[in-house]
Amino acid sequence: MNEDEHAIRALVATWMEASARGDLPRVLELMAEDAVFLGPGRPPMRGRDGFAVASRAMEGEREVTGTAEIQEVRVFGDWAYCWNQLTLAVRPVGGAAIQMRGPALSVLHREPDGRWVIFRDANMVTPIEAPTPGSSRQGGA
Repeated sequence: MNEDEHAIRALVATWMEASARGDLPRVLELMAEDAVFLGPGRPPMRGRDGFAVASRAMEGEREVTGTAEIQEVRVFGDWAYCWNQLTLAVRPVGGAAIQMRGPALSVLHREPDGRWVIFRDANMVTPIEAPTPGSSRQGGA
């Protein structure tokens, strides 16, 4: 594993840790100014400012914890992609946690200072279906 792959894996770990702590300033440092985030059933979230506005609107309403299992990292000069399998627990204030799982594919770019940042991200995390009575199937992504 080369230095770039280590740096990208560290970025993913930092993102997950900062997100769990609600450290929005740290999360914003990990993305390009013009980052775009794609997700099922919602319009694209554009730029750091768009991400910050959406995050602040949800402050205090939910807690998100989880893991990112890195499936693949490939680096091509100053560009890279990272495929993760995410498992999340989203707990609304005063409510039960919603278990979610799914893949995420991020395109990253190396900034002039050498830092890797998320440039584009497609997150396909959806709720995990609870098994129906009498079924052994555990749906999900």
